[in-house]
Amino acid sequence: QVQLVESGGGLVQPGGSLRLSCAASGRTFSVHTMGWFRQAPGKEREFVAAIAITWNDSSTSYVDSVKGRFTISRDNAKNTVYLQMNSLKPDDTAVYYCAAKRGGPRYGLGPADFQAWGQGTQVTVSS
Repeated sequence: QVQLVESGGGLVQPGGSLRLSCAASGRTFSVHTMGWFRQAPGKEREFVAAIAITWNDSSTSYVDSVKGRFTISRDNAKNTVYLQMNSLKPDDTAVYYCAAKRGGPRYGLGPADFQAWGQGTQVTVSS
């Protein structure tokens, strides 16, 4: 099993920045892709970004609404994935979840494609 722990959420003003971290432990050798999802009250869980973390694949994917503002990155030595969020908007307010899957990104990036999930961290963008 893979365990995931998110950190870095909080309250930020519109236009501000936050960096989320996701530390993985356990059977991390089985993980090919790490992702970030978010869920706002009354809405379905939404894909945000993903990154492949194998030695020969570091491809990234983003939902259109965050392209140019969010950046996903990895530190394999620390088994940690980051989500740098800039130019934050009130619409970015949600609980952000880290997720892990065994297959590569080409095999699906929906919530059902990921096998392990963190507990979530709240991000609130408000003045």
